[in-house]
Order: sequence, then C-alpha cells, then structure tokens
Amino acid sequence: MSITTRFAPSPTGYLHIGGARTALFSWLYARKHGGSFILRIEDTDLERSTQESVNAILEGMTWLGLEYDQGPFYQTHHFDRYKEIIRQLLDQGDAYYCYCTKEELESMRAEQMANKEKPRYNGKCRDLKEHPQGRERVVRFKNPTEGVVTIPDLVKGEIVVANKELDDLIIARADGSPTYNLTVVVDDMDMKVTHVIRGDDHINNTPRQMNILQALGAPVPHYAHLPMILGSDGARLSKRHGAVSVMQFRDDGYLPEALLNYLVRLGWSYGDQEIFSIDEMVEYFRLEDVNVSASTFNTEKLLWLNHQYIMNSDPAHVARHLSWHIGQLGIDPSEGPALMDMVLAQRERCKTLVDMAAAGQYFYIDFDHYDEKAVKKNFTQGSGEVLAKLYDRFAEVTSWEGDVLHQIVAKLAEDLGLGMGKVAQPLRVAVLGTSVSPGIDITLKLLGREKTLSRIRRAIEFIKNLN
Repeated sequence: MSITTRFAPSPTGYLHIGGARTALFSWLYARKHGGSFILRIEDTDLERSTQESVNAILEGMTWLGLEYDQGPFYQTHHFDRYKEIIRQLLDQGDAYYCYCTKEELESMRAEQMANKEKPRYNGKCRDLKEHPQGRERVVRFKNPTEGVVTIPDLVKGEIVVANKELDDLIIARADGSPTYNLTVVVDDMDMKVTHVIRGDDHINNTPRQMNILQALGAPVPHYAHLPMILGSDGARLSKRHGAVSVMQFRDDGYLPEALLNYLVRLGWSYGDQEIFSIDEMVEYFRLEDVNVSASTFNTEKLLWLNHQYIMNSDPAHVARHLSWHIGQLGIDPSEGPALMDMVLAQRERCKTLVDMAAAGQYFYIDFDHYDEKAVKKNFTQGSGEVLAKLYDRFAEVTSWEGDVLHQIVAKLAEDLGLGMGKVAQPLRVAVLGTSVSPGIDITLKLLGREKTLSRIRRAIEFIKNLN
C-alpha cells in the first residue's frame, strides 16, 4: 500500500505549535514509509480565512523545512466536487433536506437539556414526505441509528462510539456551501489519503466522517489522534502562554531544526535520546510510540536544545540563519567579519540567534555609548595610558592575526607589571563598548585593524574627558 498523509490547516491565523507538530508527525510518517505528504488549505470558512494566514502557513512550513509532495490544494477550488457528492448522498437516500428554523432548533435543545438529555438534532425532518415551500433548508447526513463505529486509533487504541450518540450533522448550509465534515471526507477520499494524523480534538468528528465515507463506498483511512499540548499551568497551550506561532520562534532566534527536535519529543520518545537529526527522526519515528497523554510545553528545555544546535551545527548553516537576525538590526552583514567566524566566536555563550546578533552587532557598526558599569570598573586611572601604548603597538602590526594580537596584549601587561585583565578589559570596553565579548584575540581579529585603531583613539579621548 502506498502511504499518503496530509496536513490540512485552516487559514484563520498563523501556523501554531500544535499544527506544526501535527505537520511534522504526518511528514515523518510519509517519509519513513516512502509515501506522499500533502498540504491542503481548508479555506471554506470564507469569513475568517485570509490570504495573510495562508502566507503565514506557507512561510512556517518553508522555514521548518517540511516540504510537501502535493499541494498546496485549496478547498475553495473544489466547491463543484462537494456539490456533486452532496447530490449523490441525497439521491441515494443517505442525506435529506432539513427545514427546521433556528428557533425550532433552540427550543428542541432547551427541552432536551431540561430533560437532562444530550442536546442534538432529533431527526424531525429525516423522513419528511412533504417539503415546505419558501423556507430555507440545509442538507443533513442521515447517520445510521443502530450499531457502533469502531476506530482502530494508531495512537489511542480502539475507540468505540455508538451510532445513537451521533446526530444527523449538517453537510450543506442554507446557502449551499459545504461544511467541514463533508469537505474533509471528500478530499481525503479523492486524494487517496491512507493515514489521517491530527489532534485529538477531532475525535468527535472521526466517527461521523467514517460513516460518510462508508455511505460513499470509499476506503476508510487509518486514524491517529495526537494528544494536546499543554502550557506550564496545565491548560491547553494558547496565546497567553507566550510564543505559539512558529514564526515567532524564528523571530526569537531559534533554529528550525531545534524546534523540530523539540516538537518531535512532545509526545514521542525513542529510549532516552534527546537530540535527533532529521534523518534519525525519520528512521525511528513510529505512531505506535506516541504517548497517549498530553505533553507540557517547556520553554527552558527548548532553549537548552537550541543552544545545543547552535554549538554543534555546521557553522555555515547557523550563519545563514544569523544573517537574517543581523539584518533585522538594520545592519548589512557583508560590512564586517564573516558570519561563520562570528558564529564560531559566539556560539558557546549565545543560546539564541537574537543573542548572537545583539552581541555581535558592534563588530559591524559603531556603538554610540559605552556601558556605564563597564566604564566605571575599567576606565580607571592609568587606563588611558594603557590604551595609548596598545594603540602604538597595534599600529605597527602588519599581520592582523589573533595569536599576534594576543601576544601584544600579554607582553604589554608583563611590561607594565599588570594582570592580563587590567589590560584586556579596558581594551575590550574601548573597542566594543562593553566588558563582555569573546577572547580578546578573537575580538580584535573579528573587528579588524581599522575599526580597532579608530575605537581605541575614541576611547582615549573619552577617558581624557572623564578626568
């Protein structure tokens, strides 16, 4: 059997973390089994769907690297097909017109609730012989009233639902537009989807969709319902828990591989292994190993994982992503040291690319002020003379290499009878405006000869004015 999975978001907002995990699990399953992964945009909610949301979903999928084999397909392009299926169900007696008004439905539900019954449509129009004229009508699916629907869920195990618990759901609105449970069934059938992997908030929809598929004589796909993701307070993950948009994590300086690695571990495990390459995810992933219980989103764990990726990934790959963050600061990354060198210099201390860009920005542009605490601690009596001597020695250097520059700093400290910090720290503040940076040899190498000399001159003048 050829495996086909799909990710089918509604374009009513950004690509959120829960959707990204669903997409990842569907993508992994297709890749593991040599199958096809489909991206389908379920945009039939015309009032809430926007092109901006479509763009956000596509941008998120691209950033994560979850390439799709087919699509994106748009449900709004298939309305004629949905109408054809609705007509087929009506003709074969598996659907009917319902003329109940909103007031009648509300009265029906109120009476059921007063009798402590489950509110549902009572089938009033199910066997109408005469059809009222001039009244709005919807189309309802004639759900079986006997027997059960058995869902052999690949994550949760067997789920059994009695048909008498399911009412006759609306499959076409009064204006003729199809509803979600009809469109998803038709698309899964036409696209030959074999495995539907989605959040467990869809479990209530699954038996209804299975009944429609059986009425159409279509194969029923395998279903796998993923447990929800919770915030740290135990509530379902939402906007109030912070960054839940995939692209917000890009903006916050995370690498896509780190986020994917974190998402795959939200509900799935392979022994005690924490860090997985994409190839390892594909090799080891099994739906049967997905946990049944909900997972809790832990930002600290994600931050730790991101730091591991920054430290251990190919520096050139990290540099490609860092370039965007440097650009967000209004800096042209070509006007300074190579970004790969910046990554190598900063990766031990920076947990995000935002941190790295902020820490490295003054290698590219001049700073407009010195850190006050750094000045108070390091621009003390005699520091101006130290910087002047460093300037003279650096000015004579013909080979601007880290080991050469380090020796100059160390030799001056020795000549003056000072500790290395008494020379290196004023120099660091002079050239970067702060007392925190990579090793002084790396700092000077990245900064380059002209910027180093210019900033030392500036610091000497600044110190004179302090006194």
